[in-house]
Amino acid sequence: MKKKTFIKLVKIFLFFIIVSVFSIFLSDKLIVKNAQGKIYSETKNIPKNNVGLILGTSKLLRNGNINLYYKYRLNAAIQLFKSNKIEFIVISGDNSSKSYDEPTDFKNDLIKAGIPENKIFLDYAGFRTLDSVVRVKKIFGQNSVTIISQQFHNERAIYLAEHFNIKAIGFNAKGISGKYGLKVRLREHLARVKVFVDILFNVQPKFLGKKIEVK
Repeated sequence: MKKKTFIKLVKIFLFFIIVSVFSIFLSDKLIVKNAQGKIYSETKNIPKNNVGLILGTSKLLRNGNINLYYKYRLNAAIQLFKSNKIEFIVISGDNSSKSYDEPTDFKNDLIKAGIPENKIFLDYAGFRTLDSVVRVKKIFGQNSVTIISQQFHNERAIYLAEHFNIKAIGFNAKGISGKYGLKVRLREHLARVKVFVDILFNVQPKFLGKKIEVK
């Protein structure tokens, strides 16, 4: 390879590295700033909403252990409902196969915790955060919602919800530290950049469908 060609390739590589780092930094700052004053960690301070939206995740890890993201989102939803801060719960998650059903797992555990079944609604097509927040409006008819997930996820979901003209606040489930938590947070940086890519290209949910009345 000629020296000039090599130098040119190095410059191109460095350019893309700089653009990538800047995109990650800017996306993170915009999403965090936008969420200020809209996320809550205690039920006593959070405004009341008709619907709490649980953003789904798998119940079990590959090793068979309980997924702490699941456990803490479940606990947060129970806490919010029993504090009379939401009237209904919509669980939005992936049900792409018969053997994988995030919404039903949450529903079963909510019922075990004393949440009435008629207060729970399932969204089986919440494949991505974008799908979940758009479908809570277009399918479940909600223009205002309390999103239930970890803080970093709530921040991103609120940004997306507001882009689609949904008034959203977030109730923060307990976070995860350690190696597993770090891995998820690293992925979150890329997910935040993708928020703006999706907005730029006007990405819509994979599926919509018939409306479901929440009452």
